[in-house]
Amino acid sequence: MPSALRSPTPVLSSPKDWPLYGVASSRDIEASAQADVPPYTLMERAGRSVARLAQAVAPHAPQVWIAAGPGHNGGDGLEAAARLRDAGRIVQVHLWADPHRLPPDAAHALRRARQAGVPIIAGPDIDAPAGLPPGSLAIDALFGLGGRRAPQGPIAAAVQALRRHPGPVLAVDLPTGLDADTGRCLGSGPDDAVRADHTLSLLTLKPGLFTADGRDLAGRVWFDDLGVNPERPADAWLGAGHVPWPHRRHAHHKGSFGEVLVVGGAAGMSGALWLAARAALAAGAGRVYAHPLDPQASLLDPQQPELMGRDAATAASLPIDSLTVVCGCGGGSAIGSALPWWLGRAPRLVLDADALNAVAADAGLQAQLQRRARRGQSTVLTPHPLEAARLLGAASSREVQADRLAAAQTLAGRLHCTVVLKGSGTVIAQADRPPWINRSGNAALATAGTGDVLAGWLAGLWAQGLDAWTAATAAVFLHGAAADRWIAEGHGAPLRASVLIERLAASWSTSTPTI
Repeated sequence: MPSALRSPTPVLSSPKDWPLYGVASSRDIEASAQADVPPYTLMERAGRSVARLAQAVAPHAPQVWIAAGPGHNGGDGLEAAARLRDAGRIVQVHLWADPHRLPPDAAHALRRARQAGVPIIAGPDIDAPAGLPPGSLAIDALFGLGGRRAPQGPIAAAVQALRRHPGPVLAVDLPTGLDADTGRCLGSGPDDAVRADHTLSLLTLKPGLFTADGRDLAGRVWFDDLGVNPERPADAWLGAGHVPWPHRRHAHHKGSFGEVLVVGGAAGMSGALWLAARAALAAGAGRVYAHPLDPQASLLDPQQPELMGRDAATAASLPIDSLTVVCGCGGGSAIGSALPWWLGRAPRLVLDADALNAVAADAGLQAQLQRRARRGQSTVLTPHPLEAARLLGAASSREVQADRLAAAQTLAGRLHCTVVLKGSGTVIAQADRPPWINRSGNAALATAGTGDVLAGWLAGLWAQGLDAWTAATAAVFLHGAAADRWIAEGHGAPLRASVLIERLAASWSTSTPTI
């Protein structure tokens, strides 16, 4: 069956990896597709898809209100209105446009809607309806991909009417006010954009739906490719997190699964060190060492006696070739003096937290980090947005959040490493490939120590023979998936870091083949 005749597909519940295309690529794909089909075909398919999803998500809505804009997104809404009216639904359309100045396809859709008997109030300065029956469905077809600046004037008022709507809201292609490329709000903040319960992305999936403010504003994301198969590389990927768990043969021993050393835990911050070390052990690393930077700290974690504490001299004498090193968890200012040794020697190095701040503040450490790739040494950075801003020399995390994919890619290229830019829709970047956006996770992870757990968990996977990219994507996905299961089971936020480790360890029992 042609994909244009299938129902829209829910994206985040699908196990596949999804290619993502930004505005420029999506427009090129649309232009190429338009040249291969009769006029109005894509809009007809889009309207059909919107109407089908509207029927599915709000089958008992007493009325459907469609807020339509002056471009192709509005045309999709008008075509959906005609199909919903043909199906017997009560439909009302407000069209914020001069009906005589619509693009040809949208003008055709307007005629279709009028012929179907849809009541339409049109004009560039019309007012939004004062109120709709409780439980009505609202459809946002104002701007979609065409929105490149903050909604203004009557369109801004329509956005606010959609935000106040007491029933479900379905956005066509994108919630109005959300940037398709970056996921940032085009206005001063999320209150200037439509907050949808459902978003139906058409023709292509856009990166902005899945990072920054996208997940909060888009609600549940659906997709219909309209029967088009793009013949171009993706701009980015939405990752499903395929985890290549190592097979554990009968003859394997602890030396078969690598060694991790965690360096951190300055005075008063030893908890971060032990959390990361516990996570590395839970990930399956054969041996895990912990080197606290506080000389008065205990070298024993009584809750996890399998971990091996090491002082500075003993840590430096460990066989370096077998080590995957994590630097920074709770490291404070003391991590700066420890970094040169590990930057110069560790074959696999994860830099987190205070180690990132130390590198950002020291040009010599940055140069040492850049030289690692030339020596065949691999590095993974795990910054949150403020740490990324410091590394990039940006004024604030707001600049990073304005274009998370570009920030991660710039950082990866500048420092010759793999970057894990944490946040809603964590972005993983490497200079030689399109960025990857993580699909798992939720705000239950917004609690102290979960970043330390991620750093240790990543190192524990990496130590077992994975490459840096695979270890990073797998670790980030599993980290978020543990939080998703936590919420699905009815627990409230937050998910404490120590509990998160146990939840991550449990993923072995359901995901790991043993032979």
